[in-house]
Amino acid sequence: MTQISISNAAVEFGATRVFQDIALTVARGERWGIVGRNGSGKTTLFRLITGAQLPTEGTVSRQPGLRFTLLEQHRDFGNATTVWEAGAGELADLLTLEQALASQAEALAQAREAVTPQMLAKYDRDLERFEREGGYTLAPRVDAVLQGLGFDAERARTQPLDQLSGGERGRLGLARQLVSAADVLLLDEPTNHLDLETTRWLEEYLRGSNKTVLLISHDRTFIANVADHILHLEGGTAVAYTGGYESFVTQREERRLSRQRAFEKQRKVIANEEDYIRRNIAGQNSKQAKGRRKRLSRLPRLSGPLSEDGSAIGLTLDLSERGGDQVAVARHATVAVDDRILIEDFTATVQRGDIIGFVGPNGSGKSTFLRALMGEHPVVDGELKLGGSIRPSYYRQDMAQVPRERTLYDVISELRPRWERRQIQGHLAKFGFSGDEAQRRAESLSGGEQARVALAMMVLSRANFLLLDEPTNHLDIESVEALEDALEEYEGTILLVSHDRAMLKALTSRVWVLHERRITDFSGSFGEWTERSREREHAAAVTAAEQESLRRVKEHKATRRRESEMEESRATLREVRRRVEAAEKEIALLEQEIARLTVLLEDPQLYTTRDGTQQSLAAGRDLEEAKRKLDAVFAKWTRATEEAEQLSAT
Repeated sequence: MTQISISNAAVEFGATRVFQDIALTVARGERWGIVGRNGSGKTTLFRLITGAQLPTEGTVSRQPGLRFTLLEQHRDFGNATTVWEAGAGELADLLTLEQALASQAEALAQAREAVTPQMLAKYDRDLERFEREGGYTLAPRVDAVLQGLGFDAERARTQPLDQLSGGERGRLGLARQLVSAADVLLLDEPTNHLDLETTRWLEEYLRGSNKTVLLISHDRTFIANVADHILHLEGGTAVAYTGGYESFVTQREERRLSRQRAFEKQRKVIANEEDYIRRNIAGQNSKQAKGRRKRLSRLPRLSGPLSEDGSAIGLTLDLSERGGDQVAVARHATVAVDDRILIEDFTATVQRGDIIGFVGPNGSGKSTFLRALMGEHPVVDGELKLGGSIRPSYYRQDMAQVPRERTLYDVISELRPRWERRQIQGHLAKFGFSGDEAQRRAESLSGGEQARVALAMMVLSRANFLLLDEPTNHLDIESVEALEDALEEYEGTILLVSHDRAMLKALTSRVWVLHERRITDFSGSFGEWTERSREREHAAAVTAAEQESLRRVKEHKATRRRESEMEESRATLREVRRRVEAAEKEIALLEQEIARLTVLLEDPQLYTTRDGTQQSLAAGRDLEEAKRKLDAVFAKWTRATEEAEQLSAT
C-alpha cells in the first residue's frame, strides 16, 4: 500500500532552486536510504513529506491519517523534566491516563450502588484507549529503547533532563522517535551520536520494525544494513534505486557510464553536423545545411558528467618530513577527568605508518586520550608523549580548531601568509567555498561546512601524524569517500577515532579497543577484529548454550532422582502403613482371643469336672501364649507407626 507519493516536485527559495522533477513512491514497511551531497535538499525533502514545506511545483500525496515522526538536529523535549519522560515522548500521556484509570477504578469501588452510567462509560472509553494505544506495553518499550541506546532505564525515571550532554540529548531524541506511535520514521543522521554498539542495536531495531523508515545518513555500513531502497539526490534532481546500498553503488556507476557514453556519442554527432553546416551553409548544399542547422537547434542536449561525479573535495595529504620510527609512546599511562579514571595502565608504541582505529563506547575517554597525547590534558600516572621530529595535526570532533570569529579567507591566509589571493581562493574552492563564500565567518557555517574548513586546514599542516576524532560526523558520503581515498594514499601515521565501520575496515592496520578503562591493542585490521569479535561472541553464545543445556540436564537428572527417591519413599511409606494395619488387625484378633480365654477361665463350672480341669490348664497355656504374641505384635506395631510418622514428615 502506497503511503507517500511525490510527483515532479520542485522547491525554490527566491532565485535558488534546491531541486526539481523529484519523483518518489514509498510503500508501507519500506526502508529508504536518502543520500546526496550536503545542500542537495535531503532535509528539504523530509519537510516536503511532512507538509512543513510546500513544493513550488508538483504534488505530494500522503495516505489519510498517516503519522510521521521527524528526527531533526535540534532536540525539543517539550515539558519533560526527566530522561524517561523525554524518551517516552507523546506516549507519556498514557502514563497520565494510567493514573487517571487507577483513580477512576478506586472511585467506582467506593461508589458501589451509587455508580452512574456516565462514570462507567468514561472508564470504559479511557480503558479502551489505553489498551488500543499500547498502554500495557509502554513501560517495557521505553525501557528497551533507552537501554539499547546506552541509557540506564531505571535511573532514567528520576534522572533530570538538564544533566545530559549534547550527545546524550541526541541519543534521547532518537529514542523518542523510535517509541512513538508514528507510521513513518524520518531519521536525519541518526548515528551521529552513537558508538559502534548502539549503532548495531539501532540497525537490528529498524530491521525488525514494521514501520516505514526514511533515513538520511553518511554511514555507508548503516545504510547498507538497513535500507532496501535508495534515493540519490544529485544534479538538482533525484534518482530512485531498488535494492540496498551496494546495489545502488553498482547501478549508479552503470548509469553514469551510460550517460557518459550517450553524451560523448551526441557530442560527436553535433560536431559532425556543425562541421557540415560550416562547409555547406554558403554553397550549393545551402538548403540542406540550413535544414540541418534548424534540426540541430531543436535537438535536446544531453548533460555531460555532473561536476558531482568527481571527488567531493580536493583533498591531498602530503608530509613535510618523514618523522621518526616511534611516533608516540605510552608507558603505564593513566588518564582521568576529575576523580574518574578513563584509561588505566596503558602501554603501547605507535610505529611510523600505523593506521590505528580507536574504538569504544561514547564517553569512555577516547577524545580525552587524544587531548592528553597532544599535551592538552594531564596524565595522572605514567607517560604519554610524541616521538622526535613528529609533526601532529589534530582534527577535533567539536571543531574547536576552526576560528569562529575569522573569515575563511583569513583562516587560510594565516596558515599560508605568502600565498596570493588567487591561491587562497583556489584552495578554498577545492573544499566547496568559491567566490564571496571566502569572506564568510566560520561561526555562520553549518556543521558540514565547518568540517570542510577543518579538512582544508589539516591539508596545509603537512603533518606526519594525523589524530582524527570522528572526522566523518558532518560529511556527506561523497566527501567521506574522498577523505577515505586521501587517507589511503597518505604516507604518514594515523590514529583514527571513528564509528564509520566502512572507513575503519578500509584503512586500519591495527585496532585499539577501549572497554572498562582498559585498552586492548589488537594487531590486525578492523575487519579482522570484527570477525574475531563475532567468533568470540559465537563461542560465548555456544558455551552459554552448552552450560544452559548442561544445567538443564543436571536439573532434569536431579528432578528425576528426587522423584525416584520420593517414589521410593512413598512406596516405603505404603509398605509401613500396610504393616501397621496388619499389626492392628493381629492385635485386635489377639485381644479378642485373650478376652475369650479370660472369660472361659473365670467360669467356676469349668473346674467341677476332670475334663474341665484339663481344659482350664490348656486354656491357661493358650492365654499366656496369646499375651506373649500380643506384646510382640504391639512392639512391631509401635516400630511401624514411628517409621510411618518419620516418612510422612519427610
